Amino acid sequence: MSVHLLPDALVANLPKSVIIFGCGYIGTALAEVLLAAGVRVGALTRNVQKATRLRELGVHEVIVADLDSDAWHGQFTGAYESVVNCVSSAGGGIDGYRKSYLEGQRSILKWAKGRGIQSYLYTSSTSVYPQDGGVRVDETADTADAPLTGQVLCESERLLADAADTFGAWYVLRLAGIYGPRRHYLLDLLRAGESVIPGVGDYFLNLIHRDDVVTAICTALTCHPSSKSGIYNVSDDQPASKAELVAWLAKQLGQVPPLFDPEHVSPRLQRRGGRMPSRQISSSKFRETFRWSPQYEDFRAGYRDLLGIKKA
Repeated sequence: MSVHLLPDALVANLPKSVIIFGCGYIGTALAEVLLAAGVRVGALTRNVQKATRLRELGVHEVIVADLDSDAWHGQFTGAYESVVNCVSSAGGGIDGYRKSYLEGQRSILKWAKGRGIQSYLYTSSTSVYPQDGGVRVDETADTADAPLTGQVLCESERLLADAADTFGAWYVLRLAGIYGPRRHYLLDLLRAGESVIPGVGDYFLNLIHRDDVVTAICTALTCHPSSKSGIYNVSDDQPASKAELVAWLAKQLGQVPPLFDPEHVSPRLQRRGGRMPSRQISSSKFRETFRWSPQYEDFRAGYRDLLGIKKA
């Protein structure tokens, strides 16, 4: 399933060239959209198979390397107007987070210095927020008590903010839970006939469709004024409980909704009572600043598309 093309008005204002670091699930979808818009794209990935896919798409320069290394710094030959760092964890627990997010960010910033980069965009995560209890959370929320992984993300965000003078504009997009083609864990469980789902279903999920992440990134890349630099949440602004989402999916599949079992969860979730923090992420700041709204207004719209169901 291909990503959706961008509106003409957005295409007209995109940078002429973009380099994407950590070119995985989001980065590949972004590359496909940018290439269709006539943008020259470079990419770095640590995955050889993903590199092959990127070359098949027509990405102009593809480098296979570990982002946290300096070895790749001399391998890109083209100049680029904009940087997108959408790296994901390399695995290996907290050390993997530091390697990918923190040292990777440090390496890109070192490479970017003096290259005339107009805008730098970093995809972080709403997991930096420790808030619970169903409260509404915006970018002013305190992140001091973030979990260890969230603290690493916050530190990598600060690295970019501290280098603000290097770029025309910089953006941190704190993404809600991403779902989309080939990424729909709960739907997969139901399709497999699971009658019990680990954990509990009474907490809010905050979601964003892959294609809406791509349009959010592209929308930010069209804006270079430093006045819009900063940290933004990106979600569909329609949080729903896990139980509500599972029940709706089961109905679409003609199944009885499965039960939740709080005893069968990972040790990390057991320490949290079998649940993730429950909060409602607000993306009003991004919507208002960039006049952006998601194509998939809530999980129902997104999953209808994934299931091939036409809206009544």
